Amino acid sequence: MLPQMEHAMETMMFTVHKFAGDKGYLTKEDLRVLMEKEFPGFLENQKDPLAVDKIMKDLDQRREGRVGFQSVFSLIAGLAFAITCDDYFVEHMKQKGRK
Repeated sequence: MLPQMEHAMETMMFTVHKFAGDKGYLTKEDLRVLMEKEFPGFLENQKDPLAVDKIMKDLDQRREGRVGFQSVFSLIAGLAFAITCDDYFVEHMKQKGRK
């Protein structure tokens, strides 16, 4: 059995590969589908309808219309961290009676 952190990283790797398929990278549409399936709350809370387009532009430094595993993994790790921190903060404030 893998330690919890290794299991989480393995899950992220398999998830990215699921959306990338055999081509080994994600297109903007692949990224959109990944975000819709794996981070629905993030997209629902975006005020900018072009959020995925802007994320893709930031990740696609070479302007090839695709992003590799490392870029997507960094995005996912950052989103997971931000969401977790936000959830922790909200719960902490509820416990203190400040919500």
